[in-house]
Amino acid sequence: MLKAHDVEYHYRDYVEEPLKKGELKKVLAMLDVGPRDVLRKRDAKKHGLTGDETNAQLITLMAAHPTLLERPIGVLSGRAVLGRPIEALLELR
Repeated sequence: MLKAHDVEYHYRDYVEEPLKKGELKKVLAMLDVGPRDVLRKRDAKKHGLTGDETNAQLITLMAAHPTLLERPIGVLSGRAVLGRPIEALLELR
């Protein structure tokens, strides 16, 4: 979809190259959300999360288990947007 709109991008494979804790914190700040807001509920359940985890614990878990993080997330020039729906990524243009 981005190619169809002539948007240049770099794809980062979230499993091969997961975000580190510091990167996650920056992206969450750019999104203006907490980690619970971008937590994939199904994957959280698979990992035995109870919902009682602190933000710090969730960030640590997301760094260790990147499938817990909702995706895609687009980042450009200090701004970020969650690609749900995928068309939301075009807001970064």
